[in-house]
Amino acid sequence: MPALPSFSRRRFLGTAGALGAAAAFGVPTAAGAAQNHVVPIDWGSLGSYPGTDAAGERVTAILAGSSRYLIGPWYAGMYTRYLPDGYIDLRGTDERAIRLPAMAAVAATTALTTGTYDPRTLSAANATIRTRNLIRTLGARHRANNADTATRWGNGWQTALWAYYTALAGWLFWEKLDTTERDHLAAMLAWEADRLTTGNGVHLIGTGGDQLYMTRRDGTVVTPGDSKAEEDNWSAAALSLAAVMMPNHPNAARWTRRNIELLLAAAACPQDLTSDETINGIRLSTWLQGTNIADDGTLQNHARLHPLYMVAFDQSLYQGFVFALANRPAPRAALHNINRTYAALVDKPFPLPGGGTTPIYRENSAEIHYPEGNDWGTHFPFYFGNFDLLVTLTAQDTGIDPPAAQWERLHNEAQLTLMSRFPDGRTYGATTENTYYGREHRIAAMASQAYLTLFFARNTTGNHLHWT
Repeated sequence: MPALPSFSRRRFLGTAGALGAAAAFGVPTAAGAAQNHVVPIDWGSLGSYPGTDAAGERVTAILAGSSRYLIGPWYAGMYTRYLPDGYIDLRGTDERAIRLPAMAAVAATTALTTGTYDPRTLSAANATIRTRNLIRTLGARHRANNADTATRWGNGWQTALWAYYTALAGWLFWEKLDTTERDHLAAMLAWEADRLTTGNGVHLIGTGGDQLYMTRRDGTVVTPGDSKAEEDNWSAAALSLAAVMMPNHPNAARWTRRNIELLLAAAACPQDLTSDETINGIRLSTWLQGTNIADDGTLQNHARLHPLYMVAFDQSLYQGFVFALANRPAPRAALHNINRTYAALVDKPFPLPGGGTTPIYRENSAEIHYPEGNDWGTHFPFYFGNFDLLVTLTAQDTGIDPPAAQWERLHNEAQLTLMSRFPDGRTYGATTENTYYGREHRIAAMASQAYLTLFFARNTTGNHLHWT
């Protein structure tokens, strides 16, 4: 396990309280919030989290290491110049250029505002400057704030997720941002949320025509081997954050409703199509017009049964902490069929190449069995350990044996073993371990959101993860 310095940690310090550097930026008070409808986080009401539980120590180590690497060596090698307008050069408008720094910003803001930042590589003050650079540049370059078609981003297949990461980082750093930067973030998030609620039908996510379901009610497979669960989930994430950050916005009710719809669609299985259950005001049998997972909890992606996309329901469970940041309960729709999918990971047997069977989670091991192979690489313990932790904290492993907490320990200890190979906080070595070019950023973004979920679940003032 990577060695960690002693932190003044586990309490939300707020951005001014954490570093005492707001004056250095000339940051105004929250006067701009009335213009952009954002209600700042009430840091004083959030309690504290001792972080002395074993799972908390593991996640803290992962967050501290990954954020230290990204805001330190990775940032220094990536962003080498400012452009004439004062923003850093993002070097493009695609996923590499936008999603990766947005994920880095979420990790850095979480570490800095909770006191879990590890300053061995870069001081907290300099990390704050770099993190703010990422947030303000990403917000300014979104098409809601930028007319230059060569440098703007937005309105794409994945851009709701990028906006979610950027806005979450900005909300955590709200006191560090000036009025223009705040307005950019609010406009960016509202624009993406509105796109997801305008001109769409029950089969589509937004105006781009993205499919809501892999398989329609009549059995038509619209996207063979390609569940829409992940896209629905990340679109729901942007909607949930918009509704929570801007509860008085004229479109907040629409965002809230669409968030629930996408959560239910993401996890819809064939049995739901005839279910009389009503969740958050939506009767499943009446509203759902398709499915994304099988009745046994598995799903298809990349033309195979894919465990990595089964644990992508982490994005649904993160809604617990998003709503808790505003002292509000999250919609129960976020929990829909999580137990079903987790049972498929732990208890459902699949054939082994040499004979016999095993569940995806192999007995007493951090090793994962991929029944139809894994096209992303070989090492993904935290993808599963992160999901295990969320399932534990939301009690979605009822009736499943072994319980999620046991798997969390196995998987996250394996993650820490990977990190112990490097002194700078990163996880991966050879490209074959994880072929995704944002592999370090993905670890960091998961760690930050897992930590925030822990913070509210194991708070000294009680469990603040509520569902309604």
